[in-house]
Amino acid sequence: MRAAERGGAVLKAGIKRLLARTGFDIVRSTNNRGGVDDFIPFEATMRAARAAGLPVGDYLDEVMNGTPGATQSTIDELRALGVFAAAPDTVLEIGPGSGRYLEKTLKECSPGRYEIYETAAPWADYLVDTFKVVARPTSDCSLAPTPDGSVDLVQAHKVFNTVTFLSASRYFFEMARVTRPGGRIVFDVMTETCLDPATMRAWATEGGAGHDSYPAAMPRQACVDLFATLGCTLEASFLAPMGFASTEVLVFGKEA
Repeated sequence: MRAAERGGAVLKAGIKRLLARTGFDIVRSTNNRGGVDDFIPFEATMRAARAAGLPVGDYLDEVMNGTPGATQSTIDELRALGVFAAAPDTVLEIGPGSGRYLEKTLKECSPGRYEIYETAAPWADYLVDTFKVVARPTSDCSLAPTPDGSVDLVQAHKVFNTVTFLSASRYFFEMARVTRPGGRIVFDVMTETCLDPATMRAWATEGGAGHDSYPAAMPRQACVDLFATLGCTLEASFLAPMGFASTEVLVFGKEA
């Protein structure tokens, strides 16, 4: 085991011991079919984060997901790839939930407009109040309120592994539509790269009861081929932690 992995295991064990001593519960809904509406309840999650003395994003990474620093590591990778170097003036995020990626994105760039499509009203209201973003109405995997070619950076994190294949596919068409020529599209999916036999066994035996469509797999090549037909080229990819498993982050550039 590498030193980083050993350190992560030690930290996870420490968190579990802390929770056992303090009586904090890991907040999970009994409805594990994906989406933050029920899966990550707003009031209970905020109370638990306060009780743990953690910002809500860190609480989700460290306590709920057992992946300390996961959000920041993704942002660091995107920074290294130059995603924020273009100083995007308009950013759109699908399913920001608690806003843990949103908050860190705003530390990397200063867009004049940041749009969100969030189905969970309490989280959407919280993000609007806290970060002054623009919440767009959500309906049927559509980004219809956003005009064609108007966004510099479109992103979604830990979303498309929680929705059905068709929902993700419909969003892909919309993401390409709203991205301006020269803009970037960033999202993660659970591709075959993330599904070696050991991981599949872990999902089957450790993933927990009550799962239905979550986690949802998506063929990597299907994504690459689809976006190619929409004028978008895969620029880079990397793995991002998700519990005991991972998802693959894909970075596309729309042809100018």
